[in-house]
Amino acid sequence: METTKQIIQRLVCLKASDAPRKLVAIAGTPGSGKTTLAHALTDNIANCACLSMDGFHLDNPILDAMNLSNRKGSPETFDIEGFRSLVRRLKEPNDVYIPVFDRSSEKTINCASLIPATTEIIVLEGNYLLLDEPDWRELSHYWDYTIFLETDLATIVRRLMDRWLFHGYSQEAAHAKISVNDLPNAHRILQHALPADLVIKTD
Repeated sequence: METTKQIIQRLVCLKASDAPRKLVAIAGTPGSGKTTLAHALTDNIANCACLSMDGFHLDNPILDAMNLSNRKGSPETFDIEGFRSLVRRLKEPNDVYIPVFDRSSEKTINCASLIPATTEIIVLEGNYLLLDEPDWRELSHYWDYTIFLETDLATIVRRLMDRWLFHGYSQEAAHAKISVNDLPNAHRILQHALPADLVIKTD
């Protein structure tokens, strides 16, 4: 498996090419380590910023009206059009304000962070950045480099159980959330993923 240092070296070389700004997509199942890797990269590369797809979760009342509240986190529960529009803006070296998802309140905070015009690499992380399905697959046109984190299902379940227990779910509620939502999403991602420039096994 490539080390984080090796990936950083790849991206530094990518930064040296002609285009003023590069978009790097990190995709994978829930619990595969996307956020951890994204922050490790942005913390160690100059003029690099991070953006999570989670800032485009639909709000809970909207999901209730759509009868999708128990499927929050599935592809249908994101504002894909809004996300794709932001990605287009990010290709140009301008100041761009981005939304951030606050997991403690389960709400998206608009314009919560700034990606400055001087940013040369933006690392985007999200479950569906390489999903080979309508609306989502069009995102691949914007990526300059792609990373897919591949994790076995047993490891995914263990990590997600730790996550939901940490966020205050009971053992029973966490198990239900994983079996009803997280695992179906994981299967969907693994079965319908576009090819990546780099595949990393994280289990």
